[in-house]
Amino acid sequence: MSKNINSLGYCRIISVAPKMKIADPDFNTFVMTDIISKIDNLSPHFILFPELSVTAYTCADLFFSERLSNLTMQSIAKLKNFSTKFSTVFIIGAPLSSNGKLFNCAIVIQSGKILGIVPKSYICNSAEYYEERWFSSEFDRVSDKITIENEAIPFGADLIFESFDGKLRFGIEICEDLWAITPPSNDLALAGAEILFNLSASNEYLGKYKYRKELVQNHSAKTLSAYVYSSSGPWESTADTLFSGNCMIAENGKILTETKRFSFESEYCVADVDLQMLRHDRQRNNSFGGSQPSINFRTINFDWQECDAQTILRQYSPTPFVPEFEGERSSVCDEILQIQSTALARRLLQIKSKTAIIGLSGGLDSTLALIATAMAFDKIELDRKGIIAITMPGMGTSEATKSNAIKLAESFECTLKIIDIKASVLQHFQDISHDANVHDVTFENAQARQRTMILMDMANKMNGIVIGTGDLSEIALGWNTFNADHMSMYNVNSGIPKTLVKYIINWYVNSSIQNNLQIVLKDIINTPISPELLPLGEGNTLSQETEKIIGPYVLHDFFIYYTVRFGFEKSKIMAIAEIAFSGLFSNEEVEKWYLVFFDRFYKNQFKRNVVPDGVKIGSVNLSPRADWRMPSDAL
Repeated sequence: MSKNINSLGYCRIISVAPKMKIADPDFNTFVMTDIISKIDNLSPHFILFPELSVTAYTCADLFFSERLSNLTMQSIAKLKNFSTKFSTVFIIGAPLSSNGKLFNCAIVIQSGKILGIVPKSYICNSAEYYEERWFSSEFDRVSDKITIENEAIPFGADLIFESFDGKLRFGIEICEDLWAITPPSNDLALAGAEILFNLSASNEYLGKYKYRKELVQNHSAKTLSAYVYSSSGPWESTADTLFSGNCMIAENGKILTETKRFSFESEYCVADVDLQMLRHDRQRNNSFGGSQPSINFRTINFDWQECDAQTILRQYSPTPFVPEFEGERSSVCDEILQIQSTALARRLLQIKSKTAIIGLSGGLDSTLALIATAMAFDKIELDRKGIIAITMPGMGTSEATKSNAIKLAESFECTLKIIDIKASVLQHFQDISHDANVHDVTFENAQARQRTMILMDMANKMNGIVIGTGDLSEIALGWNTFNADHMSMYNVNSGIPKTLVKYIINWYVNSSIQNNLQIVLKDIINTPISPELLPLGEGNTLSQETEKIIGPYVLHDFFIYYTVRFGFEKSKIMAIAEIAFSGLFSNEEVEKWYLVFFDRFYKNQFKRNVVPDGVKIGSVNLSPRADWRMPSDAL
């Protein structure tokens, strides 16, 4: 990468669970400053510490101690002075007194200045918690400022922090605030805070870790934010409960990183959150854009420094459409097939048709379409003989794909028809005065259109509908013949990219109990992707391989995902592709095929503007009626 992470829209954040001693601010301050010094080489923009990190959370009635109060104020002064050496924003926790009341506070410090202090809103006072014995709530606050070292500091949960250049906003809540029915972070997000910080002391018991993680994850999704969570560790008192030091950084529903729990050493996690992605999703979300915060916030400005880091500290999957974790994949594949088949079944019921026509090529896409169609017929108890699978050998059809198409139709017990199109295409060439020895685009597209004409006419004859087989990747690239495989009466594959098509079929292989079906499906998966429109080469070898012509689908699906889903520009996509495809493709290869993608994607919108109906599957969809509206003459 030649650009720093700021220019690519990232913000670097570290969440820390430090070693600590109960009621020993000197020790705790030493640990925090030591950690800050050691991780400064990571160039973080923010470092978050747990709730009451200056004193520890489990001080109990020691919170009333004047000595502890004095030591706390001394530690805050030390941390403030220590921060003069850094541009990083530090967020620490400490008990502070205001107007005779004690508050559980988050203190925001940067470059020798305390920017603001946020008290806890919801004081936990049930089960093992009894904070109301010591602390007052934000709702009990009577002053907008609190004095530290003769300086009046903005004080209140109505503070939102904004960089001087207006490029970043963040807000703070404390522990129980997140668990409340209406968390303060709801309003903070609606007021523009892209990053939400939570200083916490959350103890452990069976099942709580999973619930807490899902809560952070889901809340970051609901607020379209980065949610940064830090909780104290096992050095807290274990008289009744244990704290694990659970720190997490979530981004719009995804946990980017978290710490090791139950460690007696200081632990931290670091991630680069993508502000550009968060803003993109907020702008697209009408519910978010149409909502207003219920309170008025005071804005505190701070200086967001450029980060020198050149390397993005996060991971990107080379296959963003494929579930990342093995445990998710089975349920995702089943869900996709359920969506496809139920949508098609609904259409068949609507038009009162018991017949579906599929052009079966022996390739990946028509195979998946057949699987989904068979499931649809089973759902509404139609005879699979009503599925008319037509394989249409042409100028470049290999014996392998023809054989697989036949075996596939037999395995699914549908009606098979073999219609050789070579003679009719040659007649067509004569009709339009085209030399059959000229293997140009006319030579190829004439075959594709002949096949579609057969499918459409057969549908009329059989009172059925033509099932589309083209996938999302082909639709994005315009890798289909206009008014040929581009057209159908209902496309069950329109929302599924090629990388996911292959994965679903592979999953179906493993779930199938028919040995003969497993064999043919495995062969289809291992067959090179080809339109088979040019004559076979020497030894009946394929003369066309799609990925050698337009590039690897694994790259194109990556480009589609980050272009359509998040609106990323080339520089951002190249940067994350460098991470995702390290060791798989060189940067030069990635850029070469990105330029092919970019050119084809924008030139072929006219085809997408007239695609047939097809069911939406994931967050990326190219239907002009549902998700993607773009002028055909853009760029």
